Amino acid sequence: MEKRVIFKNKVLPYFLIAPQILITLVFFIWPASQALYQSVLQEDPFGLESTFVWFDNFAEIFSDSGYVDSLGVTAIFSVCVALFAMGLALLLAAMAHRVIRGALTYRTLVIWPYAIATMVAGVLWLFLFDPTVGIVAYYLKTWGYAWNHTLNGGEALFLVIFAAAWKQVSYNFLFFLAGLHSIPKSLIEAAAIDGASPLRRFWTIVFPLLSPTTFFLIVVNIVYAFFDTFGIIDAVTGGGPNHATNILVFKVYHDGFKGFDLGGSAAQSVILMGIVIALTVIQFRYVEKNVHY
Repeated sequence: MEKRVIFKNKVLPYFLIAPQILITLVFFIWPASQALYQSVLQEDPFGLESTFVWFDNFAEIFSDSGYVDSLGVTAIFSVCVALFAMGLALLLAAMAHRVIRGALTYRTLVIWPYAIATMVAGVLWLFLFDPTVGIVAYYLKTWGYAWNHTLNGGEALFLVIFAAAWKQVSYNFLFFLAGLHSIPKSLIEAAAIDGASPLRRFWTIVFPLLSPTTFFLIVVNIVYAFFDTFGIIDAVTGGGPNHATNILVFKVYHDGFKGFDLGGSAAQSVILMGIVIALTVIQFRYVEKNVHY
């Protein structure tokens, strides 16, 4: 007979969840409500006067070709960051799972980048690829390629994608490695006895069993690419050249704090929040069907 624990104190559960509810209200519900309110206002740069303009801010946003271009840049950026960060992390985790000697050192070195602040990671790769003093740019020049991400939009986009993905690899590595450790070795050994090659064992046994971890990381990496990469964009390219790296979260900051369009910036943040929520719902609605728990 199964025994269930019953708390007689009916107030205690509310006290236990109160800190989390408070954090959610202060850091999510309240800012989101303020953004919704400001998105229907037209304010002066000093916030002294405001005019209720209904949905004029949203209409102006979607009529702006620069915003439409920013949507496309964000789509390319987020997909590339998620795929590259997760693919490299899975490869490193699979290698770490097979390492016997020096495994702790190997894992520690892979995890280190996660401790670096996003802005610092951006500055690090900026120095490496600087067209004047960067060591990577220097060697590319000796090989006949004149790297200059300050003028070439494609190179700038590649650089911020690479920097953002490098920063996220360590986080993905931890979860993939934990997922690999949870897979019973008996399944792998049985497939090896049946003559399955290492690659076939990975795609038919290991990868399907990693689907819960992969699904979780897809959601996390998409959110990371949309929001947490602001520091890298700001430090490395500042949205340029010619808006080639002007992703949505950076455009919200640029239009609001540099262009002083507070109402338009708030409307952009509402749209960005809606896009991320919609993507998350779609992933849980359709992608999760292929997850095997």
